[in-house]
Amino acid sequence: MDQLQLLARALDVGMLRQRTIANNIANMDTPQFKSKQVVFEDLLHQELSGEGESGLAAYRTDPRHIAFGSGQAGAVPYPQIVSNPDALVQNNGNDVDVEYEMNQLAKNTIWYNGLVQMTNGYFTKLKTVIDGGGR
Repeated sequence: MDQLQLLARALDVGMLRQRTIANNIANMDTPQFKSKQVVFEDLLHQELSGEGESGLAAYRTDPRHIAFGSGQAGAVPYPQIVSNPDALVQNNGNDVDVEYEMNQLAKNTIWYNGLVQMTNGYFTKLKTVIDGGGR
């Protein structure tokens, strides 16, 4: 698992989470609306610890064929958008908790900014190596 690939996927997750939370907040008064959340960290932990589902990879007759299946060890998992299981349903069937969503929005913003700083540091180190160590 490449560090840059992991950072890129995590940044994508941050953007997806931002859109998902914004959609939840925008629909806070919509009857029967069910809030969603983005799951990524648990999937990443399962992949890194080897606890994830270990299915078989698809059989390829040529190495140029596209690999698919769950047997790709070391792959960065894709995020999943799932229903929020802990949400309390209001009288109109809506389960958006604005305070919770705003808390998640702030948490995601801090997380995303940290990822941006890590990505910037990765490229700064790479530039230093390319420049010959700052001679």
